[in-house]
Amino acid sequence: MTMTDSVRTRFAPSPTGRLHLGNIRAAVFNWLFARHHGGAFVLRLEDTDVGRNVAGAEAGVLEDLRWLGLTWDEGPGVGGPHAPYRQSERGATYRDALARLVEAGAAYPCFCDGGAGEASGDDEDAEGGEETGAGWRRYDGRCRGLTPAEARARVEAGEAHVVRFAAPREGVVTVRDVVRGAIETPAADVDDFVLMRGDGRPTYNFAVVVDDVDMAISHVIRGSGHLSNTPKQALLFDALGVPRPVFAHLAQVLDPAGGKLSKRTGARPLSAYRADGFLPDALVNYLSLLGWSDPQEREVLTRDELVEAISLERLGPSDTAYDPEKLRWVATRHLAALPLEAVVEGVRPYLREAGPPFDGWSGAELESAVEALRSRLGAFGEVREHLHFFEPPAERMAEARRAVSRDPEARTVIDALMDALAAVSDDAWSPETVKTAVKEAGTAAGVRGKALYTPLRLAVSGEEHGPDVARILHTLGRTRTLDRLRAVSMPASN
Repeated sequence: MTMTDSVRTRFAPSPTGRLHLGNIRAAVFNWLFARHHGGAFVLRLEDTDVGRNVAGAEAGVLEDLRWLGLTWDEGPGVGGPHAPYRQSERGATYRDALARLVEAGAAYPCFCDGGAGEASGDDEDAEGGEETGAGWRRYDGRCRGLTPAEARARVEAGEAHVVRFAAPREGVVTVRDVVRGAIETPAADVDDFVLMRGDGRPTYNFAVVVDDVDMAISHVIRGSGHLSNTPKQALLFDALGVPRPVFAHLAQVLDPAGGKLSKRTGARPLSAYRADGFLPDALVNYLSLLGWSDPQEREVLTRDELVEAISLERLGPSDTAYDPEKLRWVATRHLAALPLEAVVEGVRPYLREAGPPFDGWSGAELESAVEALRSRLGAFGEVREHLHFFEPPAERMAEARRAVSRDPEARTVIDALMDALAAVSDDAWSPETVKTAVKEAGTAAGVRGKALYTPLRLAVSGEEHGPDVARILHTLGRTRTLDRLRAVSMPASN
């Protein structure tokens, strides 16, 4: 197809569990590409493997996609001209396509092994198979030699069977991939793979092609794990007499240790990032960087900027690793760009979970606390990791106070701070007035920089470093600030 034709992409997960970053990335690229071209993004559920389906997984998939902002134009809950969008409801479509392939001689019934040789997948061990150099048993095609009349008679007699594709036995199957160029597979390496199981369920390779044809999918953008399936699917498109879609196989995502990123290797479900308070736009941005590069070499992009910049030509074939630190770096940039009010609302649920006194913060004190911490946050939930600056553990405070009270110069600074801050009334207590008072105290004590701020920080937060101290004091309030300073103003007794 040409780029002037309608662009239609799809994401086709199986309801076998929650989505994680490794598989949701394909949805991100399909959605961005469809939006870039003003096309359609289709959601299709591959739920025919009943034994692997998990109760509630479909609802979880839909919830994850909606939260990430990957709204679909056609699919479950939305409908569309190619409904239904669950494979389990598309049996008639598969049977019709199968009948056409059998009639054309491109597929045939296979009665070997009692019609049960397909139990483990698309390429099945069967009686009379031969061991190949790759170490798996290849079907020898004995039922392919049956006459159409004999095969039809055995089917009509109710004999158990599967239906296999009549793959070419000579030549080369060439598939053109946008990311990897021409991929050539000797036809002899393509088995007569199963299209329809003995129980009437279509196999993956058959159903996905029939669905892509029926739904007019123009671009198949998916992970490189499907490369081995692509020659079979290309042959099926040809046998059905329709043009092949544009194939683009994304680089494989590895875990930080270099293994395949998957649920089995500890990939966190998308719902966990949502629970942590990550911004959806930050995740979409980060996932877009796994295998794609912006022509302007930007790494922090808004969703609109990604839609404008995305192209298949800038996808790379090399494996890419999930980097949680890079994700967090991108996430901090997105969160920092939010208005303060949005950050305040984002952290509220986590402050409520933290309990007193944080669940009681409101108004200006809440805004001061959030403003002090926001540059440290990659997700709203991370606010919980920094609350110790306002309410440090008792042991830590006792240790810090001993350190200050044993230092005469530090006590002099604390005395000057108490005088200057006590002069600020409750009504006037603000980050600006507090900051001014702290500077005045430094002038009175003849210190500045570290000599001024280290005793102050230790006295109120138990730490030598941390967020804007004026905002910490503002959040604590005048009374609590002076109480903490007063606690270290006397010489240590031990």
